[in-house]
Amino acid sequence: MEFLKYSDRYSRQTLFSSIGENGQKKLQNSRVAIVGCGGLGSNIANSLVRSGVGFIRIIDKDIVELSNLQRQLLFDENDVKNKMPKALAAKSKLNLVNSEIEIEAVVDEVNKSNIGLLLKDTDLILDGTDNFKTRFFINEECVKNNIPWIYGTVAASYGMICSIIPDSGYCLECIFKDLPDNINAASSGNVGILGSAVSIVASIQSTEGLKILTGNMASLTKGMIILDIWDLSIQIADIERDINYRCPICGK
Repeated sequence: MEFLKYSDRYSRQTLFSSIGENGQKKLQNSRVAIVGCGGLGSNIANSLVRSGVGFIRIIDKDIVELSNLQRQLLFDENDVKNKMPKALAAKSKLNLVNSEIEIEAVVDEVNKSNIGLLLKDTDLILDGTDNFKTRFFINEECVKNNIPWIYGTVAASYGMICSIIPDSGYCLECIFKDLPDNINAASSGNVGILGSAVSIVASIQSTEGLKILTGNMASLTKGMIILDIWDLSIQIADIERDINYRCPICGK
């Protein structure tokens, strides 16, 4: 079978006027890191690989488990049987989808000592994690290196998404400055999760990412997107500045 031409692969996406051929070239030259390859991360990786992002680094330390298959679309029962690391299983599947791009699989846990190495040389970071400790590591590293990143969380039927852009006036620390250190946040392990909620949150994260990578910053959603797929409700909450607070991370 003749290999598909570049123009054929992305033809429907380049017809979308906000991306076009120039935007597609920007995607091809972009470098993205996805931290976590569970529900959100696997869906985001699938979307960005099919969109033609030129380099994607997938970082996750876990192996595929049976309970993952309900919402983590890159994995199957063979991965469970073979105890495949999620990052490697995702790379294997995605290489079959798009062999024109570079996918790097990193089987490791993001921590204070390695985050600089894992996020280096990237244009955008996407949050596929399930805990605030790792998110605050990401936030600090991105602020320090002026890298945009997209926060995302999902549990039960609801989710939140927020783009953290350099010099926007806030970072994740500003938004969640009152969060207790020992918080036991809602997660799939304690409140359950709908696969449809995961898909929607990841889709919004991916779309906001495409806006950033293609230079459509004016179209970027400002504020915190809050949704509940069960109630079919969505709102965008403004992020208000506290004039009495000076963030120790971004200084705003």
